[in-house]
Amino acid sequence: MAVAAAVAAPMLAGCSTGYEQGVLNIYAPADGFDYIKQFAQTCTEESGGRYKLQANVLPKSADDQRLQLARRLAGNDHTLDLMGMDVVWTAEFANAGWLVPVPDDTAAEIEKTNLGGPVATAMWQRPDDAAKRMYAMPIWTNTQLLWYRPDLMKDTLGSRRAPATWDEMLSDTQAIKKAGGPSWIMVQAKQYEGLMVWFNSLLASAGGSVLDPNDASKVTLSDTPEHRAATLKALEVMKAVATAPGHDPSITQSDEGTARLGMETGKAAFEINWPFVWASARTNGATGDVAFLQDVLSPYKTLLTDEDNPPTDAQLAPINAKMRKHFDFALYPGVFPGKTAKSTPGGLNVAVASTSRQPELAFEAAKCMTSEKAQKVYAISGGTPPTIASIYDDKDFKLAYPMGDVIRTQLESEHSAPRPASPQYQAISTLVTATLAPVGAWDPAQMVDKLTEQVQKAIDGEGIIP
Repeated sequence: MAVAAAVAAPMLAGCSTGYEQGVLNIYAPADGFDYIKQFAQTCTEESGGRYKLQANVLPKSADDQRLQLARRLAGNDHTLDLMGMDVVWTAEFANAGWLVPVPDDTAAEIEKTNLGGPVATAMWQRPDDAAKRMYAMPIWTNTQLLWYRPDLMKDTLGSRRAPATWDEMLSDTQAIKKAGGPSWIMVQAKQYEGLMVWFNSLLASAGGSVLDPNDASKVTLSDTPEHRAATLKALEVMKAVATAPGHDPSITQSDEGTARLGMETGKAAFEINWPFVWASARTNGATGDVAFLQDVLSPYKTLLTDEDNPPTDAQLAPINAKMRKHFDFALYPGVFPGKTAKSTPGGLNVAVASTSRQPELAFEAAKCMTSEKAQKVYAISGGTPPTIASIYDDKDFKLAYPMGDVIRTQLESEHSAPRPASPQYQAISTLVTATLAPVGAWDPAQMVDKLTEQVQKAIDGEGIIP
């Protein structure tokens, strides 16, 4: 934080320190901003004149978002009332004294109505807290699924069933390859946050964790034989995927976009990715850019590509059903047969800034912005999965999200693996991904100790500027 403050010093002149009573400012990321702005106006109208909520856009890059917020907070900008925060920032911002804790009654209601995975990303225990408490309010979430080609599996393996584990997926891929089919498994493995997400999901699925969930100063990658075995297994899976016969030759540079393209161009039978790939495959399949979907979707080309008059979710429902016979989704694969797989959630939380001179009013606005009504807009219009459990049973939501039940399952506590909660998370992620890259070019047994050493360095603040 001292570094952030130092960097901020020359910039503080650009941050206003005044405020206007009744006017609240929310700063939100560029992705999804239009819907934040839209619902800010709704909240303003429904407040009965108690407040006016103004939406301000943050940069597209998460690092740039974090830096801009840090500058305003370090500069004590009283016009900053609410902020949309990446789910991994809670501990850092709370420890810096930049977040107002969510009132107990509001926190209790959120825990009652929201899915456990997103809620966990909003919790933290500062040194002066008696226990973990809520420092932010979930507004939307996300989770990665397994995407696969059931028609290809039926033709080559005699079954449409999705693999339940990574080892099973590797075996299926080799069988498909032997039959002359595609052999790539698409993941996110270049040196960036996507690699941290992949490692964290595998590690949690194997029964391990980067840090002790009850003691963020304790590294648990190799502190017990059981934890070492879990870390080793996660690394063995990563190496196996990165070095399998016929693997993606550019896997060390792969991200969400290249994973999507690998599947759409027919080079892969399996893909780990976020739900956005569904709409992409549907549209690109209609235009003929996804060969294995062309025959299914070409009759709907006009409907699916009319930007001025896009199809309704009801119109898309029968198309989705046909599409699933050729491109489908399943739960995130596990590491061990019979052991619950865990996936790393993404998403956004909303927090009240400690710089706000109107915190009670800000929490009133935050409750409106994270309400069921608001989250339904973000989900159906904006494509961001909700954190409120009841929305998953809503008929409009079900039409928009054919994969909604799988998403909900993976966001429940027993299936969700939030990234390690720590004020040093940025340093942890930077060092972990730098150590793991290039994926597969290392011995898993030796990598266990290397990762342990690097995470300890991050916790101790050695050699890294996040």
